[in-house]
Amino acid sequence: VQLQASGGGLAQAGESLRLSCTTSGFTFDYYSINWYRQAPGKEREGVACIGPHGYIVVKPHSVKGRFTVSRDNARNTGYLQINSLKPEDTAVYYCAADRKTTTCTIDVGSADYWGQGTLVTVSS
Repeated sequence: VQLQASGGGLAQAGESLRLSCTTSGFTFDYYSINWYRQAPGKEREGVACIGPHGYIVVKPHSVKGRFTVSRDNARNTGYLQINSLKPEDTAVYYCAADRKTTTCTIDVGSADYWGQGTLVTVSS
């Protein structure tokens, strides 16, 4: 099983980034794709997830309206679009897979497989 988050980098406040989560080694259609982030000195937090058939959760309040989660089942890839970046979005972003039938949850403990993170740094 492999998951790899990519697409991070250095951006200025107000810009956008699109993170990708490429996967292999498991049946993508049976899993939700979850996105988490961990800022320096803080605990890892869930930010968004998408179920196998499109059920979506986006939290916390600080990212609603700016973060969009999607997936391409044909490519076994998940995406996190981040618009209107803010300095407080600076973090390592991780994707994970969670065996689900329809829904998804961004509880940190629920994920079955984790990928390597990608660093997003936002300058003001």
